[in-house]
Amino acid sequence: MAEGSLLTDTLIYLGAAVVCVPVAKRLGLGSVLGYLIAGVAIGPWGLRLVGDPQSTLHFAEFGVVLMLFLIGLEIDLNRLTALRRAVFGGGSMQMLVCGALLAAAFVSFRLPWIGAIVAALAVAMSSTAIATQTLNEKNQLGTALGRTAFGVLLFQDIVAIPVIAVVPLLGSGEREPGSSAWIATATALAAIAGVIALGRFVMRPLIRVIAAVDVREIFTAFALLLVIGVAMVMTFAGLSMGLGAFLVGALFASSEYRHALEGDIEPFKGLLLGLFFIAIGMSIDVGLIGAQPGTLALLVATILAVKGVALALLARRLGVPARERWLFAALLAQGGEFAFVVLGAARDAQVLPGTWGALLNAAVALSMAATPLLVIGAERWATRRAAQREDDVIEDAQAPVIIAGFGRYGQIIGRMLRVHGVSATVLDHDPDNIELVARFGYKVFYGDATRLDLLQAAGAANARLLVVAIDQIEDSLKLVDLARTHFPNLQMVVRARNVRHWLELAARGIDTAERETFESALRTGRQALERLGMAPYEARELADTFRRNNQATLQAMRPHFQDQEKLVALARSGLNELEENLRRDREARGQSVKQDWE
Repeated sequence: MAEGSLLTDTLIYLGAAVVCVPVAKRLGLGSVLGYLIAGVAIGPWGLRLVGDPQSTLHFAEFGVVLMLFLIGLEIDLNRLTALRRAVFGGGSMQMLVCGALLAAAFVSFRLPWIGAIVAALAVAMSSTAIATQTLNEKNQLGTALGRTAFGVLLFQDIVAIPVIAVVPLLGSGEREPGSSAWIATATALAAIAGVIALGRFVMRPLIRVIAAVDVREIFTAFALLLVIGVAMVMTFAGLSMGLGAFLVGALFASSEYRHALEGDIEPFKGLLLGLFFIAIGMSIDVGLIGAQPGTLALLVATILAVKGVALALLARRLGVPARERWLFAALLAQGGEFAFVVLGAARDAQVLPGTWGALLNAAVALSMAATPLLVIGAERWATRRAAQREDDVIEDAQAPVIIAGFGRYGQIIGRMLRVHGVSATVLDHDPDNIELVARFGYKVFYGDATRLDLLQAAGAANARLLVVAIDQIEDSLKLVDLARTHFPNLQMVVRARNVRHWLELAARGIDTAERETFESALRTGRQALERLGMAPYEARELADTFRRNNQATLQAMRPHFQDQEKLVALARSGLNELEENLRRDREARGQSVKQDWE
C-alpha cells in the first residue's frame, strides 16, 4: 500500500506541475507561482488529491538544502571580494532597515515584541529562487541591478543560518531534559570544525579519484552523497542541514570541480525546489484566508509596501541605476523560502501566538505569488521613464571567454589571453591535466564541456567568446552544435584536428577554425628548406604560396566534403597545380630544379 501510495502521489505531483507551471509561464507569471497554484489545486483546500502536505514539505525541504549547497559554491574568494559591498554593505543594511520597520509594523498588529522581531527577521529575507530565476530569464545577472540583488540575497542566505539556530532559544517550547547550552554549543562547533576538516583533507582528494573514474553517474552519486551525508551530520549535532550544505559548497567554491558539482546538483535542486513550492501551496490554509481576508490582505500589503519602499531607497546607496530601483524593490519585496523555515521553528518554540504562524505563512506565500505581477508593473513603469543613461551599460560579471579543453593547444591560447589581461573560464575533462596545470597557477574547472548544464554554469549565456580546443573531433562538433543551438550570440573559434574536421566545422558555419598542426608543420618545412641551402626569404615565399594554395583547395572542397572521391580528386588537383606553378616560377627565374646540395 505504501509503495502504491508513493507512486500515486508522485504521479499527482508531476502531473500538477506539468499542467500548472507551463500555463503560469505562458501567462508571464513565472514558474514559482505555477508551483504554488499546483499545490493549492491538489491540496486539502483544493481537489484533496494529497492528504498530508507536511510530510511532503519535510522531504521537499531538501531542495532548500541543495540550493544552499549551490549558494556555497558561489562563495569563491575572488567573487566574494568583488561583491563585498553588495553582500556585506547592502545585505546588512537591507536586513537591518527592513527588519526594524517590519518589527514595528508587526507590533502595531498587537504581536508580542519577541514574536514581532522573529517574524520581521523571517519576512525580511527574500526569495532567492524567485529573484535569481527572474534575473536569469531576463539576462540581467550581469548588470548592476543583478550584481546588487545577488549580493543582498547572498547575505540573506548566510544570515538565515544563525537566525534559524537562535529562534528555538527565544521560545517557551519543551526542551529535552538534561540538555546543556554549553554541551550543545561545543557539539555544534565540533561538527562545524569536523565538516571543514573532512572537506579539506578527505573529500577534495576523494573527488579527484572519483573524477578519474570518468563515469558521470558515479560523480553525480558522490555529489549527492557528499551533501546528504554532511546534512545528516549537522542534524545529529542539532544544527541546520542547510548550514552543513552551505559549508561544503563554500569549501568546494575554489575547487576545479565546482562547475561539475553545480551542473550535477542543479537538476535535483530544481525538481525538489519545485516540490517544495508545491508543498507550500498545499499547506496554505485557504480556510483561514476566507475567515480573515482583511487581516491577511493588510499583512501582505504591509510586507510588500514596507520592504518595497525600503529597498527602493537603499538601491540608490547600493549603486543601482535610477531607472531600475523599483524593479530592484519588486524583485526582493516578497518573503522567501527561509521564512517558512524560521516561522516553523518559531511555531515549535511557541514564539508566535494563536494563528499568527498560519497567517504569516499565507502572507509570505501570497507575497511570493505577487512578485511576477510586481516585476511586470515595475518594468512597464521603467519603460515610461527617461531614456537609459550612458552609465547604465550592461556589464558581464563573468569571464568574457570560455576555453573548452586545456591541453597543449588550449594552454597556449590561455597564456596569450592571460598576458593581455583577458580573463577566461577554463573547462577540462582530464583530472591529471587539471592537477598538472594548477601547479603553474592556472584555474581549470573539471567537467565535460559538451554538457549544456555545465556550459550554463560556466556563464555561456553571458560570455562573448567560446574557444573550442577539445582533442576529440566528435566532442568538438557536439559542443559547436550545442553552442549554436542554445547560445546563438556566442562567438566561437575552434581547433580543427585535420582537414575532415575543418570541413565539418565549415559546414556548420564556423569560419574561424584553425588546423592545429598546419602552421607549425609549415614553419618546420621552411626550416628544413633553409637547412638544405635555400635562402630564408625564398623559403618564406614558398611557404606563403603553399598556404594560399592549400586554403584555396579547402574552399573548393567545402561543397563536396561528403563525397570522398571528389575530395581526393580536388586534393590531387590542388597539389598538381601547386607543383606546376612552382616549376614555372623557378624556370622563369632561371633556376635549376636540382639544388647544389643534391
